[in-house]
Order: sequence, then structure tokens, then C-alpha cells
Amino acid sequence: MSEVLVICGSLRKNSFNRIVVRTLPELAPAGMKLKDAKPFDTFPFFNADIQAAGGFPAEVQAFAEDIRAADGVLFVSPEYNFSIPGALKNAIDWVSRLPNQPFRGKPVAIQSASTSPVGGARMQYHLRQTMVFVEAVVFTKPEIFIAHAQTKFDEQAGTFNDETGRGLIKKQLEGFAKFIERLGPCE
Repeated sequence: MSEVLVICGSLRKNSFNRIVVRTLPELAPAGMKLKDAKPFDTFPFFNADIQAAGGFPAEVQAFAEDIRAADGVLFVSPEYNFSIPGALKNAIDWVSRLPNQPFRGKPVAIQSASTSPVGGARMQYHLRQTMVFVEAVVFTKPEIFIAHAQTKFDEQAGTFNDETGRGLIKKQLEGFAKFIERLGPCE
């Protein structure tokens, strides 16, 4: 049994990426428990002066504890301006400065859905770079890039209808479960 913390990079309630997050439980292998991360939209912008004056905000510490407690982390995120959404990057910046930094040694997988023809690939490459710096261990294949998302979702119903994409996500989650097991507990 592995517990995977799912961090959605979109703050919008019915975004394509949020719909993917809601679809994950039906695609996850037996023994994988998915937990949605606490919201990070109330985090102040990272500022070392805030940290120096009062330490780390309680919501940042709670977010970090959820990362530490998980066996792995799955990011499901859109691409904003060819990169990581600002709120998500801010959350990572905050927790990366904590003592006992929570991403160190943590298995991480990434998915993205975008209306672009590359499906959020540029965000994924930037997020991978960030994860390398915080010493996470990134699962690489299969990659999940849901391109032309507007043709693969029913936003009204809140469903992801692309069978090929659903199959790839199922395959990624199965591989990620084995990856987590192979790496063993984070120290």
C-alpha cells in the first residue's frame, strides 16, 4: 500500500487538470491511496523577510507535513506562460526552505493537461528542473502530456473522456507504484 499526495497546479475548481485529479482514483492500481494536497492559494508570496520575522506560516508547514507523510507525490498541473503556475512555484519555494526539506528523496511523478499542442511539456521540464534542485526522485516514463485538452474533456460533466489518455495514466500510476516500492521509504 502506498499513499500518494496529489498536488494540482491549477486553482480553478473545474480546470482540465482538476478533472484529471478527480479521475485518478478509478485509474490507480490496487494498493495505491491518493490524497489531495491541502490548498496553497493562501500562502503569502515567498519572502525571506517573512520567514526571518515569524518563521514559516502554519499552512506552509501543514503542506510540508503532507509531503513528508506521503510515499510519493504526483503533480497534475497546467502550463502558464511556458512554465510552472505561479502559485504552485510559490508553494514549492516555501517548503523547499524548511529544515528537513520535504521533497528530498521523495518519488515524484508529473502529469499535465493543456489546450496547447504540446500538452504542458514546458511546465513539466521546468518542474523537473526544480525537483532536481530539491533532490526529489522523478519518475520518467510514461510521460503524461494531455494536448488539445479542450477536445478530450467534457467540462460541463467534469469528465476526462480520452481512452488513450486514460490508459496512459493508468500505466503511469502502475509504474509509479512500482517505482515507489523499489525506492523504499524516504529518509
